[in-house]
Amino acid sequence: MSHNAIITTRIDEATKNQAVEIFHKLGITTSQAIAMYFRQVIYARGIPFDIKVPNEETISTFKRTDAGKDLHRVSGIDKLAEELKA
Repeated sequence: MSHNAIITTRIDEATKNQAVEIFHKLGITTSQAIAMYFRQVIYARGIPFDIKVPNEETISTFKRTDAGKDLHRVSGIDKLAEELKA
């Protein structure tokens, strides 16, 4: 019989809220998402994704887009597909 363990952690509120919103859209709870992550760590025998330090260009791009600068907007997926073909 398995017993439940409690994990307590601190994370900034904005990150938590954004993640919970995505979990809600996926129809899962935060606890379920964390349990899935832990299972993937076990299966991969490590972190289940690459962890890399972004280069300066990537950091600069993140800062600009986070500030709402240099964004390209389209009216819909069809318009985006057209632009990508061009």
